[in-house]
Amino acid sequence: MKNLTQAARILTGLLFVFSGFVKGIDPMGTAFKLNDYFTAFNLGFLDGMAVPLSITLCLVEFIAGMMLLSGSMIPLASWMAALFMALFTPLTLVLAIFNPVSDCGCFGDAIHLTNWQTFFKNVVITLIVVFVFIRRDDRTGTLSVKAGLNFTLLFIFLFLLFMRYNLAYLPLIDFRPYRVGTNISEAMAIPHDAEPDRYDIRFIYEKDGVQKEFTLNDYPANDTTWKFVDQKSVLISKGYEPPIHDFSLLTMEGADMTEEVTGYQGDVMLMIARRLEKSDRDGLVKGYDLGIALRESKTKFYIVTATSHDMAEGFVTGFNALFADETALKTVIRSDPGFILLHNGTVAAKWSYHNLPTIDQFRGDLNALALRAHTAARNRLVIVGSVLVLLLAMAITLPLRLSESQKEQKRQP
Repeated sequence: MKNLTQAARILTGLLFVFSGFVKGIDPMGTAFKLNDYFTAFNLGFLDGMAVPLSITLCLVEFIAGMMLLSGSMIPLASWMAALFMALFTPLTLVLAIFNPVSDCGCFGDAIHLTNWQTFFKNVVITLIVVFVFIRRDDRTGTLSVKAGLNFTLLFIFLFLLFMRYNLAYLPLIDFRPYRVGTNISEAMAIPHDAEPDRYDIRFIYEKDGVQKEFTLNDYPANDTTWKFVDQKSVLISKGYEPPIHDFSLLTMEGADMTEEVTGYQGDVMLMIARRLEKSDRDGLVKGYDLGIALRESKTKFYIVTATSHDMAEGFVTGFNALFADETALKTVIRSDPGFILLHNGTVAAKWSYHNLPTIDQFRGDLNALALRAHTAARNRLVIVGSVLVLLLAMAITLPLRLSESQKEQKRQP
C-alpha cells in the first residue's frame, strides 16, 4: 500500500506540475481564457482580476504538484489537490453540458481538449486525488515540516520568477499558430481536397396551421399549399480548419490588405497594439520611433490595432494603420504593444516592447537580427528546461530516497 501511495502521489504531482507549467508559460493567455469564462457566466466585473487570478491558478496547481512530488507538507498538498478537483470537475461538467466556452484551457494552448474529454480526464484524476487524500497521513517518503516548507518556498519563488518573465516578455514556448517560422499565407490556406463542414439542414413549412420539418430531399418545393416558415442548420461534423483562420487586415476605408502584407516579398514590421488607448505608453513611443526609423530605411511598417477608427486617428497619424479582430490580435502576440517581423510572409521574429532591440540594431541586417533573437530564445528555453528537469528529478527521487532510508532504520535493531 505504501508503494501504491508513493506512485499515486508521483502521478498526481506530475499531472499538476504539467498543467500548471504549460499555463504558467503563458499566464496572459490563461487570463484571456478566464475572461471568456467571466463573459460566459455573466461575471464581467471580474475582468480586471483576470491576470492576478491567472497567476494564482497556475501557481497553486504547480506548487501542489511539486509538493506531492517532493514529499513536502503532504497533508496540505493533498487538501490543495482535492479542493482543486472539487472545484473544477463540476465546472467542467457544466461546460460539457452547456458548452459556453469551447475549450476549457486546462493545458493552455499546448493541448486542446473538447469539454467532454476534459470532464472525463478530470474524473480519472479525481479518483487518483481521492486516494492520495485518503492516504495523506502516510508519512512514507515525506520531508520534515521545516525542510518541506523550505522546498515549497523555493518552488514558489522560482515559478513566480518564471511567470514574471513570460508576462514581461513573451511566452518561453509559443504554442500558437503565429510562432516564429510560420508562413502566415500557408497557414491560412485550405487544401483543395479538404473536408468541408457537414450540416443537417431542415426546412420548416406550415400548412393548415400545422408546422412540419423537411429535409433537402423531401421539402415541398412545388407544392404552393405549404408556406415556408424557417430554416435551421445543425453541424454534424467539423471540417478542416486551417491553423490560422481569423486573421484579416483592413485599412480605415475597409480595403483588405491581408494578402498584400502577408504576401509581400521582403521585410514587414508590424506593431500590434490591441487597444491603443490602453496599450503601454512607453511601448507605443518605442514603436513610433522604430516606425520612423524603418520608414527612413524603406522598410514597411504598419500599426495593427482593434481600436475604433475614431479613437485610433489620434494615435496613428503619420503611420500606415491596419485594423483587425481583437481576439485574433491576442492570439498573434501577448505583449501590448508587441512587434512582429515578417520576411516574405513568414514570422521571422517576435518581441515584447520590454526587449525590443534598439533602433540602431534595426538599421542593420534584419534577418541577422531575427536570427540572434531566435538563438537567444532557444538558449533561454534550454536553460529553463534544464532547471525544470533538475527540479523534477530532485523532487521525485527525494521521497524515494527518504522511503528507503526509513525502511533501513526500521531494520536496524
